[in-house]
Amino acid sequence: MSTTSHQTSALAPGAEDRIDLLLIDGDPEDVLMVEKMLADSGLDIQITVAGDLPAARRRLTRRTQCIIVDLSAPGIDRLDGLRRVLAMSGDAAVVVLTGLNDSHLGVRAVAAGAGDYLVKQEVDGPLLARAIRYSIERKRAEETERRLVEARILGRENARLERGLLPVPLIDDPSLRHHTRYRPGRRRALLGGDFYDTVQTEGGAVHLMIGDVCGHGPDEAALGVQLRMAWRTLVLAGHTGEQLLGTLDSVLGHERRSEEIFTTLCMITIAPSRRTARMHLAGHPAPLLFRERPGGAEVAALPEYAHGPALGLLPGAEWPTTEIDLGESWGLMLYTDGLIEGRVGRGSERLGTDGLVELARVASGRGAKGRSLIDELVTEVERLNGDSLTDDLAVLLLSRQGTPA
Repeated sequence: MSTTSHQTSALAPGAEDRIDLLLIDGDPEDVLMVEKMLADSGLDIQITVAGDLPAARRRLTRRTQCIIVDLSAPGIDRLDGLRRVLAMSGDAAVVVLTGLNDSHLGVRAVAAGAGDYLVKQEVDGPLLARAIRYSIERKRAEETERRLVEARILGRENARLERGLLPVPLIDDPSLRHHTRYRPGRRRALLGGDFYDTVQTEGGAVHLMIGDVCGHGPDEAALGVQLRMAWRTLVLAGHTGEQLLGTLDSVLGHERRSEEIFTTLCMITIAPSRRTARMHLAGHPAPLLFRERPGGAEVAALPEYAHGPALGLLPGAEWPTTEIDLGESWGLMLYTDGLIEGRVGRGSERLGTDGLVELARVASGRGAKGRSLIDELVTEVERLNGDSLTDDLAVLLLSRQGTPA
């Protein structure tokens, strides 16, 4: 039998989405029977008829929603033929027609993957229409569930990967307290372009770093991870200061996907005595310093007059050193600009470093310390902004025991 196309429409246009159906049957009388039943069923349907499996394979399209195959027709080869239909069906549902003496074959067909089966001598238009609708919806539900399972598996794998890429601080000093807060700006992401790390090296010096790759996508997140790992490797190998930044600048130049990509960075090395430190700024906001004073806690931004450009901007750039007097009890809070770029009220004024210092003074004055201090600051910044912050955000707080932080 040659392959033909037929269309019956018993509903008003637009009353129901049209169903594209492929009928595999080589018997003209059976084809006529199915067409008549569907015409009387009330379905808006486009029927394409194929007399055998090779013709069905040619006529099957992405629009095909359901395949009806007569397992008792010559040339179909019963279950083996069904398996070939299922293999080529893709997203289309499959409904099986059997003869009166082959109802057991229909049960086996459903077990093999068919959506439903009908006995030709016992079927009518409404029953056939219900079987088609049911099989299509069942196929859609199975496909949706499959995609949800795949999404859950992929999501769990991504979550484990991204959490594994966040650093574990290497500190061996009981007098130090280490707290962090990290939140990417991308929706449903666990990792953004911000990065940080803390490493204690042989001899007792503690090295802190926080950085921000411009942009918010997965490429920026990957680059941030590369820079953090390069920084840690260089620190453990004994590199510090301007030499280290120069090497990171070279790494960035090789790894970035565009010459327009740059990275801001703040790096602090705390002396083994824990009373002094050296700071290098590469286009990054100045950290906050918390110190205990007789009159209460003192909060101030570290001086940023000695700073260099962001990494990736100027070949042969220099990054001068700032010496810091920490005192006996102190806290250092490094952060990315996602914490200070929120608006204050309804205007266009940004919070900025000065605004963050004021918020930190209030929170510290209330006795907030450690993680609670960071959380209070983030909450207040979002309240002033009137909404959640959209930029990547990272905060690293290292304090020496006895400080308000």
